[in-house]
Amino acid sequence: MSSLAQEVQCTVRLLDDSEISCCIQRDTKGQFLLDHVCNYYSLLEKDYFGIRYVDPEKQRHWLDPSKPVVKQMKCHQPYTMCFRVKFYPQEPIKIKEELTRYLLYLQLKRDVYHGRLLCPFADAAYLGACIVQAELGDYDPEEHPVDYISDFKLFPKQSLKLERKIIEIHQNELRGQCPALAELNLLQRAYTLDTYGVDPHPCKDFTGSTAFLGFTARGFVVFQGNKRIHLLKWADVSKFKFEGKTFYVIGVQREKKLVLTFHTSTPAACKHLWKCAVENQAFYKCAKSSQIKTVSSSSIFFKGSRFRYSGRVAKEVIEASSKIQREPPVVHRSHFGQSRSFTSLSHKQLIMNMEPLLPALSSSRENRDSADIGNTHTPACIHT
Repeated sequence: MSSLAQEVQCTVRLLDDSEISCCIQRDTKGQFLLDHVCNYYSLLEKDYFGIRYVDPEKQRHWLDPSKPVVKQMKCHQPYTMCFRVKFYPQEPIKIKEELTRYLLYLQLKRDVYHGRLLCPFADAAYLGACIVQAELGDYDPEEHPVDYISDFKLFPKQSLKLERKIIEIHQNELRGQCPALAELNLLQRAYTLDTYGVDPHPCKDFTGSTAFLGFTARGFVVFQGNKRIHLLKWADVSKFKFEGKTFYVIGVQREKKLVLTFHTSTPAACKHLWKCAVENQAFYKCAKSSQIKTVSSSSIFFKGSRFRYSGRVAKEVIEASSKIQREPPVVHRSHFGQSRSFTSLSHKQLIMNMEPLLPALSSSRENRDSADIGNTHTPACIHT
């Protein structure tokens, strides 16, 4: 067989909805694709990111860097995948480079737009204003009509009341902020929210009620509707198991053993949930990657699936970031015309990070409205 016949065409959709393509060999591993995208960006703090794909049954997966791409993909060629944030930084201020912060900003903007990042009214208005400031700049009455915010599609539920509050904050509080500072302020507010970093996995609890499971830097979380009903910190999580469509969380609560049981729609969804749990536990809980062990999905050694997270852990990533010494790369910002949020802007802006930025000191928990802007029940879109 010729080498040409062994080549496979891959397209990776980026966080601003642009795409890059490349050809790989049939034995090319997932790490090559991830490195290809990171090299495209000149991204060094790459451990927070991953490549996601969807199989023919609409089940999402993270591309395993250690395995050949072709063996993981079950769909027909050419392959289409998405570059996304996989592990959300616990403290965005510790991200070293503006480029990395910008990519996290793009992910959070998507999370807001698709209803994954649930926001009380005051926080939603502030986040929306930060996006407008970052991508539109200062308000100019000669350029911007009275209802200029109505052209921005920021939230799944965007009321006139919310738009008016966004306008107020944009015009009065954020004036003069460059894109990088507005983005940083969005990150600083977003990470205080309960759903920051949560990729919701739908399931049923032991009563048959719908629940959404997720993993954050703090631990394992359970949501019902828009309310977080459970947080089990990583220090209190012993292990995760699954069998068929049943997922088990085993830990300790108030010095007593705790076993939580949930049921997914398919065995494939349950296995994906388990692998996400194992990877997040390793990334956030372990002090160093040498402590990571291969785990089994079953209590019986020779039964079930075996899996090991193969990357660096959060503490190692932060330490590596602190040692970056290079000249910061130019950040190529895509404005709303190049994404799905705004229709009139289509040019690119080049920003060089010349000095450290400090976030605005805002009272993120003041004047919070009880109504949430967003909806975890939305099918959060396969490729989002």
